[in-house]
Amino acid sequence: MSAIKVKLSVMNFLEFAVWGAYLTCMGNYLGRAGMGEEIAWFYAIQGIVSIFMPTIMGIIADKFIQPQRALGLCHLLAGLGMLGLFYLGMNYAMPDKTTFIAVYTFSVAFFMPTLALSNTTAFNILKREGLDTVKDFPPIRVLGTVGFIATMWFVNCAAIDDSGFTFTLSDNAGKFQYTYMQFFVSGILSLLLCIYCFTLPKCHICKNKSAEKKSLAHTFGFDAFKLFKDKKMALFFIFSMLLGMSLQITNGYAGPFLTSFKSSDIAEIANSFAANNATMLVSISQISEALCILLIPFFLKRFGIKTVMLMAMFAWVLRFGFFGIGSPDMPGVLLFFLSCIVYGVAFDFFNVSGGLYVDQKCGESIKASAQGLFMLMTNGLGATIGTLSAGAIVNHYCHWENGVLIGNWTTTWLIFSAYALVVAVAFWLVFRDKKTAKSTSVPESEVTDIAEAPEGFITTDDKEVI
Repeated sequence: MSAIKVKLSVMNFLEFAVWGAYLTCMGNYLGRAGMGEEIAWFYAIQGIVSIFMPTIMGIIADKFIQPQRALGLCHLLAGLGMLGLFYLGMNYAMPDKTTFIAVYTFSVAFFMPTLALSNTTAFNILKREGLDTVKDFPPIRVLGTVGFIATMWFVNCAAIDDSGFTFTLSDNAGKFQYTYMQFFVSGILSLLLCIYCFTLPKCHICKNKSAEKKSLAHTFGFDAFKLFKDKKMALFFIFSMLLGMSLQITNGYAGPFLTSFKSSDIAEIANSFAANNATMLVSISQISEALCILLIPFFLKRFGIKTVMLMAMFAWVLRFGFFGIGSPDMPGVLLFFLSCIVYGVAFDFFNVSGGLYVDQKCGESIKASAQGLFMLMTNGLGATIGTLSAGAIVNHYCHWENGVLIGNWTTTWLIFSAYALVVAVAFWLVFRDKKTAKSTSVPESEVTDIAEAPEGFITTDDKEVI
């Protein structure tokens, strides 16, 4: 692996390690800190800030600041916010909700844009080195998933109690996955990545020196919204939003769901691995994700974006369905494992493939803005609406009791599964993506965005549309 690929791999490792420290286990801490009923809002806040922050930071990275530097500055502020949450949790058993939510909002407002900025940075540097993003980016992105898994395992096993710092798989109230220490881990890693970003190669900022008068929309990067003029891209973004409604559901509720089995009257279930190591069990999802990323180039070139997206959508049906009918004992626990395995297809075949698709379908001057727009539709509008809707359903069928969320989880998960099925069928019926066997290339100088590009062409190089 070249030095450039190694640098980008380390960047991706740290990028997702920051997120993995708290994303899937935050719900367990919030329940114990008196904020269990607000879990949906904590995950919805990630979506709310994603409606505008990735787009704003994408515009800045397109026009004013090199993407890798913008990435570093965002992580500086996000990391300080996470350390603020650690401070509040350390000093107050039941932190003030308003203050805690405000600090959390500040942190994720600067973290969420980094998901798009890290893609923009990687794509920019790879192209500058003459490498193929479709072929060379997925193996780099795998290291991001490895980083996510690494911190998930760390906070699952690390614990602080009267005997000091330990690692354990058994029941322990001092485990980081149940405490504010998860925010400390995330904050420190974010600050490390901030420093690292300033060691990365310089990225190109698109500056058109033409004297031609430009519109305000072009000047500030809002011309990325022209992508909606193309029917196929408009449908792609709309269904990205609908599928994005599923993204944060298991991140927010898989942990509390699995941990709820600790309240079972059956000792075998209450003491099971699944009930006491929810974060580690859910990490199988990320292991599957790491493997599925490597399959993306083959599936995109062989089947095209529509089939790949359909695979992701039906995988979400299974993801929720297996949780609904599984249990911590044998053989039901196998369904939990299967749910985690199909997550790799559900997440990667949508998120990573979608990012590559958007990168190849837009002009050079709006690439970061377009990635921000993709984030807006998925992790912004989609995740916000989906998470709040899911929270209402969970709060209707379940309730917190002694720090554990118990209730009718089977019905809850099957409702989510039914929604994913409806979206998949609608996408299959509506979205059209024609692959061309051969096409005549169009110079990038003649194409500025998808709204002006002939059907069947991309705007970044001389390859076919995937």
